Amino acid sequence: MAITLSEKSKTKLLGAHPDLRKVIERAATLSPIDFTILEVVRTVARQKELVAKGASQTMKSRHIPSADGFSHAVDIAPLDGGQVSWAWPMYFKLAPIIKQAAQELGVPIEWGGDWKTFKDGPHWQLPWGAYP
Repeated sequence: MAITLSEKSKTKLLGAHPDLRKVIERAATLSPIDFTILEVVRTVARQKELVAKGASQTMKSRHIPSADGFSHAVDIAPLDGGQVSWAWPMYFKLAPIIKQAAQELGVPIEWGGDWKTFKDGPHWQLPWGAYP
């Protein structure tokens, strides 16, 4: 089973670190669940806006491009009937697929849904320790 990422999603992924991009592209080839890329690169102004709204809790976001010029985070949403789903069961079905893709490629990855506090189902990032 595989999905085809939309051109819009592919364009957004261009701002992602190449290792993260490979994971998401591999996940698309494995996934029976259609998904879309919501956000990859963020400006500092956008991050401030999200913190002010309570949608993020940090200004040290992996979405803000680092010295290498790439974002080290991506927000992904499963699609249900072609529409973005915010239902946690959908994220729990999608997460093992993305983790499998990362494992196959030997790329460490963190999911916001695994965080102890401030659970963030759409959020995937390269860990700080491996990608400072």
